[in-house]
Amino acid sequence: MTKTTLSYWDKSTSAAPLAVFRIGFGVMMTYSIIRFALHGWINSLYIEPTYHFSYYGLDWIQPLGSFTYILFAVCGLSAFCIAIGYRYRLAIILFFLSFTYIELMDKTTYLNHYYFISILSFLMIFLPSNRYFSIDYYHTNKSLSAVPSIPRWTIDSIKLLLSIVYVYAGLAKLNSDWLLKAMPLKIWLPSKYDIPFLGDLMQQEWVHYTFSWTGMLYDLLIPFLLVYKKTRIWGFIAVIIFHVMTRVLFPIGMFPFIMIVSALVFFDNTLHEKILSYLRNKLEPFTSLWSTLSRKRNRKIPFEIKYQNFIIPVILLFFSIQLILPWRYLSYPGELFWTEEGYRFSWRVMLMEKMGSAQFKIVDASGQSFYIQNDDFLTSFQEKQMSSQPDFILEYAHFLGEHYTAQGYKGIEVYVDCYAALNGRTSRRLIDPNTDLYQIKESFQHKDWILPLEDEIKGL
Repeated sequence: MTKTTLSYWDKSTSAAPLAVFRIGFGVMMTYSIIRFALHGWINSLYIEPTYHFSYYGLDWIQPLGSFTYILFAVCGLSAFCIAIGYRYRLAIILFFLSFTYIELMDKTTYLNHYYFISILSFLMIFLPSNRYFSIDYYHTNKSLSAVPSIPRWTIDSIKLLLSIVYVYAGLAKLNSDWLLKAMPLKIWLPSKYDIPFLGDLMQQEWVHYTFSWTGMLYDLLIPFLLVYKKTRIWGFIAVIIFHVMTRVLFPIGMFPFIMIVSALVFFDNTLHEKILSYLRNKLEPFTSLWSTLSRKRNRKIPFEIKYQNFIIPVILLFFSIQLILPWRYLSYPGELFWTEEGYRFSWRVMLMEKMGSAQFKIVDASGQSFYIQNDDFLTSFQEKQMSSQPDFILEYAHFLGEHYTAQGYKGIEVYVDCYAALNGRTSRRLIDPNTDLYQIKESFQHKDWILPLEDEIKGL
C-alpha cells in the first residue's frame, strides 16, 4: 500500500454520525419487525405455506414452524438492543444471523432492500457503533456528553455501501426499456388513478418518461450530491422527495424511510451532535436512572477497534464482492430480464413487469399423464412468483417429481407449458415444453431450456 493509503486507515473522526446511524437503523428495524408481525405476514408467508422455495445450495434453511415467531422475536429484540447500544456486538451479530435466516427461508419474498439490510448489518458487525451514545458506552464512562473519536473509515464504509446501491441501481436503468419505452412505469403509473392530486397526472405519457429519466439520473448522481458539502443539502432534499414519492406510488414498505435516514450519515459531525444533544435532553430521566443502577456494577467495555489487521482485509473483501457480484450476469447468454440469470443481488430495482402462467404435466412410465393444479401446493403469491421465473419453475418441477414418486408413481417426467409477458410485450413461451425438468439439475450454469426472448433490450 502507498503511504497515502496507509495513512487513511489511521485517520479519525467524531463518533457522533455512527451513533446516529446506529440509533436510526435499530429503531427502523425494530419497527419493521413489529409491523411485519402485526400484518400477519409471519403466518401467511412462512407458516401457512406447505412448500417454500429455496436459494440454490441453501435448501437446508427452512421456516421453523411455530418457532418462526421466536426467530422474529430474537430479530426484533436484537434490533432494539442495537438502537439503545446495549451489548451491541452480540446484538448486531444476532440481528444479522436472524434477519438473514428470515430472508433466506423462502426465495418468494426476495426484495432488494432485504438484501441491503442483511449486508449492511454484516458490515456493522465490524464497526464501533456503540462507541458513543449507547448504554455500553455510558455504563463505562457515566457520561453521554464527551464525544470520542473513531476511525474515519468506519463511517466512510457506510457511505460507500450506500453509494454502490445507488450507482448500480442507476446503471441498471441505462437500458432501452426504461429510457426509450418508459417501461415498466408506463404500465404501473396509470393504475394510480385514485391518488389525490396526482391520479390524473399519472395517466400522462410524458410523466412516465419524466419519472424514468429522473429516476436514472437521481440514482447515478445522488451519492455525489451528498458527498460534496456545497450540494449536500440539495441532495438530501432530493432524497426526501424521491423516496416519499416512491412510498406514495408503490407499496415498498420501510425502504424509503431507511434510505432517507441512512442519507444523514453524509452530513458533518455538527448535525449529528445536535441530534444527539436533542436526544440527550429527552432521555435525561432514563440516563439518571441508569447512572444509579450502574454504580452497582463494574463492567468495562473496550471501545478501541481490536484486530484491525484482520478487520480491514475483511472489509476490503466485502466491498470487492459488492462491486463484482452485480456483474455476474455478463457470464450468461440471453436477455437478463427474460432468463433472470444473475438478476438478483444486483440492485436492479423495479425494472420489469413480468407476468406468467405455468401449467405442469406429469407423465409416468406407462405414458399416462395428468395436469397439476398449482394451488394444491402453492399460495397465490408463490404461484405468481413461480410462473415467470425459470429457477422457481425448475425447483417446483423437482418438488412435483419427488412428491409423485413418493406417491408410488414410476418413471416420473415433469413438463411445463409456460408463457410470460415482459414489460408490455406480447406473451410468449418461456420454457421449452419438451424438456423433462425433473431430469435437469440446478446449477450456476446457463439454463439452455429457457427459450430466447427474440427481442433485444439494449443497455447494461
